[in-house]
Amino acid sequence: MWKTVLDKMLSKLVVTGRLNITWPDGTAGSYGPGGELEADVTLTEDSIVRELGQRPVLALGEGYMDGRIAVEPDQLYPFVALLIRCQQHGEMPRWFDAVQALRGWTRGIEQRNNPLRSQKNVQHHYDISDELYRLFLDADMQYSCAYFARPDMTLDEAQQAKKDHIARKLRIEPGMRVLDIGCGWGGMALTLAKDYGARVTGVTLSDNQLATAKKRAEEAGVADRIDFRLLDYRKVDEQFDRIVSVGMLEHVGYPHLEEYFRKVDELLTDDGIALIHTIGHVDVPSPTSTWIDKYIFPGGYIPSLSEVSAAVEKTRMWAADVEVLRGHYGPTLHHWRDRFEAALPKVREMYDETFVRMWRFYLVACEAAFEEMFQGVFHLQLAHKQYAVPTTRDYLYQPGERDRMLHAAQ
Repeated sequence: MWKTVLDKMLSKLVVTGRLNITWPDGTAGSYGPGGELEADVTLTEDSIVRELGQRPVLALGEGYMDGRIAVEPDQLYPFVALLIRCQQHGEMPRWFDAVQALRGWTRGIEQRNNPLRSQKNVQHHYDISDELYRLFLDADMQYSCAYFARPDMTLDEAQQAKKDHIARKLRIEPGMRVLDIGCGWGGMALTLAKDYGARVTGVTLSDNQLATAKKRAEEAGVADRIDFRLLDYRKVDEQFDRIVSVGMLEHVGYPHLEEYFRKVDELLTDDGIALIHTIGHVDVPSPTSTWIDKYIFPGGYIPSLSEVSAAVEKTRMWAADVEVLRGHYGPTLHHWRDRFEAALPKVREMYDETFVRMWRFYLVACEAAFEEMFQGVFHLQLAHKQYAVPTTRDYLYQPGERDRMLHAAQ
């Protein structure tokens, strides 16, 4: 029965590329007209056929994790990318579309991330091990979209370019007080303090990140200019000349978008500038993947541009500039994936094969999502005053602008 159900589902879904499946009974099936993407997959047990027919998104990740979906590592990306591409153009069962719509309508209930739940969600992902992240991130441990100002940039160069691009948008001057919401392992705060002369307060909900950030500040000789705290951003009660938040809004949850931007509004001085860097849908709002929510980012939500705009409109701030970074996160994730695969011997010393397959699926699925879906990164430059920032973007690209700012800091 379930083989028939899944066969019909795939026949309507796969409208581009080709998916070759070997079923548990040894028979084979081929779906799609052929094209750029093609993958060979084996379903090893009847149970995964049933689960794919009942809850395809969750079962896809779980089946790969436990080996019931057998696909060679070099075939995993074309397999996942093919499914994501076909989901944009093919036909899913009506019941699936109805469930997705229901999850969209109820996202305000699913994602009520109070401070306690927010801390648990963050610790689920970020407190597993700093050593794991060091294996695949750049030297500065930037766990967000890099900025490939040139396509031939290394990952380290592109992450530095990202930080400089943000600093230019913030118009940092020496001595300014900066709040870094979701400071991670401290890389952005260290750059703003050391290279631009700012005094930075960084807040995180991760014990591991806090310890690492503090240690890095001491080693860099800027501990007197950076105050890292284990604190929910909602509990910050000071004002700042600048506010930066990189890759944190995705953890806020749909019901808290307005609360987040109201807090930024409250904490920003009258002449201040804020720069929010977040993943976003350039499409209608859609619910979080059930697999991502269960295994990777519990409570996470990627907002659409319309949702972010609506939340900003409830504040006293100008959306001084909104930039959509396209074609940057896919390459970033590709670098991470290559580094993760190269470090597999060390990863396997730390984790079992189920974890290895989970993390590989996570990196592959995210890269494919950025390459195949209407998904990018938003830079929201916010200010209370219309002329807090220049009225054109020319200042971002003037030769020597970064050197001028660095010289001022030194």
